[in-house]
Amino acid sequence: MDAPTSSYGLVEKVKGGDQEAFSGLFEKYGRRLAVLIYYKLGAELRGTCEVDDILQETLLRAFRDLGQFHYRAPGSFLKWLSTIADHVIVDAARYEGRERRKAAEVVPLSQAPELADTKTPSRLLAQKEGIARLLERLDALPEDYRRAIVLAKIEGLSTAELAERMGKSREAAALLLHRAVKRFRALTGEG
Repeated sequence: MDAPTSSYGLVEKVKGGDQEAFSGLFEKYGRRLAVLIYYKLGAELRGTCEVDDILQETLLRAFRDLGQFHYRAPGSFLKWLSTIADHVIVDAARYEGRERRKAAEVVPLSQAPELADTKTPSRLLAQKEGIARLLERLDALPEDYRRAIVLAKIEGLSTAELAERMGKSREAAALLLHRAVKRFRALTGEG
């Protein structure tokens, strides 16, 4: 097993009863997880589900089930969160399908109780606006560039995993990611 990360320390604190450490985990992973959820939802579900609702439900489930998480290597916590998000999205899609069949009014997940958070409304708004700007820039990229960035930089896949997921050689995937990051930086004025 690789050396423990700061995420490992925060997870252990939460497991030990320090509920405020969960805010640290949210701070560290919230934005990346929101971007993953946005693209995992797809255009159709984004029309009926809010990213914030899926994010909140994912974090609630993660907090509830944190005892089941086992640190394996750096990045394993984000992969675990991503898997939980996948389940939440599937549940939301099933819910939407049932509701369409019933032809009833959709009740948004945002009516669920919120996680206790010490952030001010202005900080939450700034974070939400930052995520919106990031998504806007990612959406401006060609599909293969966006996918490469989301898989490598947001989801945290290695070059080998990226190549496998995209059906490319390792060298082709690395070059694609390099070009994608270069184009993204040009959009953000970094480069």
